[in-house]
Amino acid sequence: MLNLIGSSKQLCDGVSRRDALRIGALGLGGLSLPQLLRAEQQAGVRKSPKSIIMIYMCGAPGHQDMYDLKMQAPPEIRGEFRPIETSVPGLQICEHLPGLAKAMHLCVPIRSMHGSPNGSHDSFICYTGRSFQNQPAGGWPALGPVISRMLGPTNPSVPPFIGLAPDTGHPPYGSPGLPGFLGVGHAAFRPSGPAQKDMVLKDISAERLKSRKALLASVDALKRSVDASGMMEGMDAINQQAFDILTSSKLVDALDLSKESPETRARYGQGSPQNFGDGAPRNLEHFLMARRLVQAGARVVTLNFGRWDFHSDNFNGLKNTHLPQFDQGLSALIEDLHERGMSNDVAVVAWGEFGRTPRINPDAGRDHWPQVGGALLAGGGFRTGQVIGATDRLGATIADRPVHFGEVFASLYQFLGLDPHGLSLTDLSGRPQYLIEPHHRPLPELG
Repeated sequence: MLNLIGSSKQLCDGVSRRDALRIGALGLGGLSLPQLLRAEQQAGVRKSPKSIIMIYMCGAPGHQDMYDLKMQAPPEIRGEFRPIETSVPGLQICEHLPGLAKAMHLCVPIRSMHGSPNGSHDSFICYTGRSFQNQPAGGWPALGPVISRMLGPTNPSVPPFIGLAPDTGHPPYGSPGLPGFLGVGHAAFRPSGPAQKDMVLKDISAERLKSRKALLASVDALKRSVDASGMMEGMDAINQQAFDILTSSKLVDALDLSKESPETRARYGQGSPQNFGDGAPRNLEHFLMARRLVQAGARVVTLNFGRWDFHSDNFNGLKNTHLPQFDQGLSALIEDLHERGMSNDVAVVAWGEFGRTPRINPDAGRDHWPQVGGALLAGGGFRTGQVIGATDRLGATIADRPVHFGEVFASLYQFLGLDPHGLSLTDLSGRPQYLIEPHHRPLPELG
């Protein structure tokens, strides 16, 4: 059911041009599923049940308005939100996060995140743990592509790395994490929008599909013999992924939320599937979809949420459009994973690229503040119910235990059984590159 806008004229075998394109002519000139994957992706397998769900909070939320309220600061610093108690004695968070407050014993708020190179809006550091400056040949790969390359799929019909974010007005806000020097064969599979309909065979048997696969392989063998760039290897991976998806219902079933009970769907909520300004949607169904995808075998699922760049009207923007929905979706995910016995095998991280200014500006907003930000971890078998790091009285500087993005990445790689400093990948110049910077070690506080 691969769609391409075009003529609906009948071909000589009675099949319309449109239907021929819909069933995916796989190497015969139509826009097939491999080509669809390729178009999206261009903008040592080990058995492990462990996986990661990463939530990128586009535009950077204010740490002092969520997990690090500063009630002793002057009004122009602390703002209008008040703290509430949580399930962890002595730990308070924002009043507009009641769901997360109830689940805080399952979480680890980090109040001392740093590492943004210059305070510019980019998802890069959230998905790689590194600065976008001084990159190697081909660029740093994100977490998902690294895991795809190092561990491969747990099931051939479920891509190891799935990105749920749709395209956005500001492209980095819609990025699921780019493959860098690992190439398109390890880029995210992105089932957002109409692409989901293209994962089901229509009017074509598995045997006929198998014949087309053989024909495609013979054509590609000729292309490969003259290819010196390595691009064909990535195309082979995409083609194989496409065939595996088309011959199994596992991925399609995981994306089908109608298989969940009404009670579960209501628990997560719906939110809004529309992009918020030039940012991402506040789509609460993506939280549920992420849980279903890791259950089906995906190793890394990324989703992008909202647009937290409130340079004006910060408090109305947060309490009316972002905090309640984010609270519902994320708390439902964390509690659901725990109740299903999955929390030791699924790590969850939610963060933005930096923090917000301590002082509220004349437009009642907070501006960019790369000096310190916040994050929330859950699951992963981590030692939860604790806070890592602290800021000063104004929330302006780190007062205790600075945590770099790279340290969290080192912890995530370790959680998956990968030695972030003992394993390396080769960039496009042939140089080996460690999974993360050598001086960034896993967080010992996580246990």
